[in-house]
Amino acid sequence: MSGEHLSLTLRVWRQDGPEDPGRFETYQLDNVNPHMSFLEMLDVLNEQLIESGDEPVEFDHDCREGICGMCSLMINGQAHGPDRATTTCQLHMRRFRSGDTITIEPWRASAFPVVRDLVVDRSAFDRIIQAGGYVSVNTGNAPDGNAIPVPGTVQETAMDAAACIGCGACVAACKNASAMLFVSAKVSQLAMLPQGQAERTRRVLGMVTQMDEEGFGACTNTSECEAACPAEISVSHIARLNREYVRAALTAG
Repeated sequence: MSGEHLSLTLRVWRQDGPEDPGRFETYQLDNVNPHMSFLEMLDVLNEQLIESGDEPVEFDHDCREGICGMCSLMINGQAHGPDRATTTCQLHMRRFRSGDTITIEPWRASAFPVVRDLVVDRSAFDRIIQAGGYVSVNTGNAPDGNAIPVPGTVQETAMDAAACIGCGACVAACKNASAMLFVSAKVSQLAMLPQGQAERTRRVLGMVTQMDEEGFGACTNTSECEAACPAEISVSHIARLNREYVRAALTAG
């Protein structure tokens, strides 16, 4: 189908604000170039809506290069769509067939309230980071690269955790709307490195406490979060988070 234009039926979630119950609205979009990205297709839809005097669909986006994590959509029930390790902005229309119906929704989690249409408020993640996702450092010149030896395997695992872009796909994909993969990635990233040791105990206690206060659900180890993660963060970090939490709880008292 890569050489043919597509005719698509779009079922798009429309919601005027946080208190509005919301509803699906159906749009027909013809002559969609299969080389378009998914967001470019939504741009075309919005141009069509504006020309007809209707309100365009609001959705989040920024870099459109798979870096920022802003383009957070449920597409046919899958976070970021059918491609693995891919953000919505990296998804291309050649993954669909002419005549397909595509259902587009926002993240579904009580901790991510809908602002309007496909835009959700993910500031809960920011508050979790504020609760402990930082390190104490001396100001001034950067230290020499060899001043703090870090084993290669430790460095690689920590950097794998640091690849999390905070998009929230793990929450949206989880049946419990758990944020454990996100929090575990942030805790692992710093707990494994020498620079993160000063706040190690209070970091995990603070971030887990804030996660619970935000209303995220519990983890029941279905691993759907890992499958949906565009950065392929491993659920092994959740096991490390649990160990870090038990250690902190025992030593903090």
